[in-house]
Amino acid sequence: MDIPVVTSELRNFLSRLKLGQMMDKLPERLITARQSLMRRVDFLEMLLADEVVRRDARSAQVRAKAVHLDPSMVAEAWGDMAAVTFDHVLWHELTTLRFVDDNYNALILGHIGCRRRYRVHFERADKLFKRMKAVRLDQSVEAQMRKLVAVDLLVIDAFALHPLDVTDTNLFYELVVERHRQGATVLTSNRDPIEFLAQMADPLFA
Repeated sequence: MDIPVVTSELRNFLSRLKLGQMMDKLPERLITARQSLMRRVDFLEMLLADEVVRRDARSAQVRAKAVHLDPSMVAEAWGDMAAVTFDHVLWHELTTLRFVDDNYNALILGHIGCRRRYRVHFERADKLFKRMKAVRLDQSVEAQMRKLVAVDLLVIDAFALHPLDVTDTNLFYELVVERHRQGATVLTSNRDPIEFLAQMADPLFA
């Protein structure tokens, strides 16, 4: 079988149009088009679809890295054969991310949010509270709070593993109140929610 030749002129055009990554799949796609007698418009659509998929994947990776998500913790890595039981219908519903559109809360799903182009912020609880205490010293706490309130999906990891003092408890209360019906909030924790009460300094806020 003759291997399709990609001319230097075509390489140059793709590079100038910032489509150079198309070269990775172009020879393979040319062979497919030749074998299937594909129409030119269908061939063009296939190439552009490849590029859209590649750019979406790259964009999601960049956004996930910016919010410090673990690249290995993706839904695709979850195996249905794992020795645990869970509600498959609920899992499917959560992965649609309709709860983000409706500004409800859940317990997972950072990477999927990035792929859907939601504004996501992920931070471990102890680091978040420590950082917010530090910004109080330079009077930028309000600006930081606005950023946390503004995101579509706020993911607070390892919540309430350590006791929350009065300042931490007040911060969490303020976040909950300000984000209510304004955005979706995710809490992950190895503790049962009932244990959160014992970890917070103010029982009323808890």
